[in-house]
Amino acid sequence: MNQPLEIERKYLILRPDEEQLRPLCSAVYEMEQTYLESREGVTARVRRRVGEREEFFHTEKERCTDRTCVERERLIDRAEYERLLQQKAADALTVCKRRYCLPYDGFTFEIDIYPFWDSIAVMEVELEREEQAFNLPPQITVVREVTDDRRMKNAALARHIPKESELL
Repeated sequence: MNQPLEIERKYLILRPDEEQLRPLCSAVYEMEQTYLESREGVTARVRRRVGEREEFFHTEKERCTDRTCVERERLIDRAEYERLLQQKAADALTVCKRRYCLPYDGFTFEIDIYPFWDSIAVMEVELEREEQAFNLPPQITVVREVTDDRRMKNAALARHIPKESELL
């Protein structure tokens, strides 16, 4: 059986002007991610996503490499979301962010704007294979790739938010 793989590259970027970014995007979401207690080697979370409608997801990830993980995600209802919130990891905060979905050159780049940083944001792109070539959107200023920087995983941000000065 094939495992559902998520292959992505992640970049630290200068925070774009949201008023200029919004019209370029195919979707914009307000998101809350809460990390749950889970077995060793698995990251589990619930996500509340509000765009044109409110949706809830339960996701489990098992890391294969810095770029690839096995991801099992399913849509859930509000009642299951609220039940799962009771399993919140004791040492984790809920991560809130605004996500902009920017189509460019055949890919959708997801730009996450966090309330705890003023001048930086994170952009990621999902790929079909680890070494797949792509072009970065020219209207985004990339500081550096952070795919291999574990501090930049949302599960890590739920436990410790690095200062902007530590990342630039």
